[in-house]
Amino acid sequence: MLNVSVNCLDRQVHICPERVALIWERDERGSEVRYTYRQLLEMTCRVGNLLKRHGVRKGDCVTIYMPTCPLAVASMLACARIGAAHNVVFAGFSADALAERIRDAQSSIDNFDPQRVLEASLDDLVSLRQLYHERGMKYLSVDQICVFGTDLTLQEMLKEDVVCEPAAMNSEDVLFLLYTSGSTGKPKGLVHTQAGYLLYAALTQRYVFSYHDGDVFGCVADIGWITGHSYIVYGPLANGATTVLFESTPVYPDPGRYWETVERLKINQFYGAPTAIRLLLKYGDQWVNKYDRSSLKTLGSVGEPINTEAWEWYHRVVGEGRCPVVDTWWQTETGGICIAPKPSEPDEEIVPGMAMRPFFGIKPVLMDTEGKVLTANNTSGALCIAQPWPGMARTIHNNHERFIETYCQPYPGYFFTGDGAYRSPKGYYQITGRLDDVINVSGHRIGTAEIEDVVCPAVAESAVIGYSHDIKGQGIYAFVVLKKNMKIKEEDLYKQLNSVVSEKIAKYACPDFILVNPPPNSGEKLPIFESRHTWLTNVIPSCLHVRYSCASASSVKALVASSKTDPGDEC
Repeated sequence: MLNVSVNCLDRQVHICPERVALIWERDERGSEVRYTYRQLLEMTCRVGNLLKRHGVRKGDCVTIYMPTCPLAVASMLACARIGAAHNVVFAGFSADALAERIRDAQSSIDNFDPQRVLEASLDDLVSLRQLYHERGMKYLSVDQICVFGTDLTLQEMLKEDVVCEPAAMNSEDVLFLLYTSGSTGKPKGLVHTQAGYLLYAALTQRYVFSYHDGDVFGCVADIGWITGHSYIVYGPLANGATTVLFESTPVYPDPGRYWETVERLKINQFYGAPTAIRLLLKYGDQWVNKYDRSSLKTLGSVGEPINTEAWEWYHRVVGEGRCPVVDTWWQTETGGICIAPKPSEPDEEIVPGMAMRPFFGIKPVLMDTEGKVLTANNTSGALCIAQPWPGMARTIHNNHERFIETYCQPYPGYFFTGDGAYRSPKGYYQITGRLDDVINVSGHRIGTAEIEDVVCPAVAESAVIGYSHDIKGQGIYAFVVLKKNMKIKEEDLYKQLNSVVSEKIAKYACPDFILVNPPPNSGEKLPIFESRHTWLTNVIPSCLHVRYSCASASSVKALVASSKTDPGDEC
């Protein structure tokens, strides 16, 4: 019988029931809570029985909107246990963004019945309830909104039986949906299935990080993203690891939080984002050297390319020059790590800032602009994958045509990743960035169209571009054309626009800079709408000294013509 929950929990309980499965590192330092595999299985079964009692059945979809905590993990595993797909939504998303994902996940596909239950945190309860009642079933179209702490109490959950019969699943049944940004403005609900995904998450967690039984695996991502799914929950638990749920931030209560946690929890593998590494680098070595990091064996980087300076500091200071740094490349679409320095022979070189080697079964290829395979080394091109692999997403929920158009049609016969890459003279791969209109902000992908589609009362037209940011990797630069005869102070517009973006999407999607260009009754259109590339390579670096600016269309065109700034310059 195939059941992901059984593979992650029952199998481990049979071997070592009192082994610690989860260490919940809460916001307040030193207040961690530990759950054994037996306890996690019991919690999972209780949640599973509770969901079934509220009408959830095999083939249904459950949206989970919670912070990184044991109950969220148990909810994911409970869905897998009873045969329901889960749709975890990042807890930082606004009520509107949450509602959009609920609405899209509602659609039927094969035996994928309409969504029935929403588990939400209390933070957005008021906004979500208001949306639900104001826009009604036509908007959200869910059967129930169940909120732990109000509709479903923990006491009610504890009354449920600790035994929940696992559903027998086929290898290609849906395990979960996870939404990621696309260039068209509408998030894509990527579908991952049972057997292939779990196998790939477990294999990559074990071999990329040199995991050994008894290790403590510390991935400091959020479970609302694919990194949390694969390397907090499914990969580590399938391998019987002790996995850390990090609920705080890298600078609370001080910039030593990560490294104090490493010392206290004896973390062996640490996996974090370059944005956090770049941020902590600026605070100095003293916050790292203050704590014992001798337990560390492997350091990992995820979510975005890591620059050489940050890589060197991570390796030399945090890892004391003895821990290999694995700069991993992969995506929500791939399900797990595809290119990384490990696994490799023990003495093989690791080049700073390069993902380097494809994982087992991954065949990367570079394509030129005419769709031809580039076979030589020391070349750059569009990164594609030449054959299927177990962890790949199977489709976009209720829109397989979009899946084909996005990933298969650009280079027929190959899977197009949307990223560019460089292959070195030795055949190693280095990721050079996105080739489409998707921005990577602190490891979070956001489509430019998603931000442009947000309606601001004062704005007639808008366009968004990513620019190089020394902490976040990429920042967001917005260009707006005001409505005719609209008068508003630049500072007020900045606050208004960011308020709307925060409300409709999330705070990380707010523009860092806004260039205001009211059209002078000439019908001129900002050149940004004609060529994003021109603006990215010419205008952006010249304008970053201001947070908001007002200029006529003609003066902006003059700036385009005169600017010679290298877009690769750090801003």
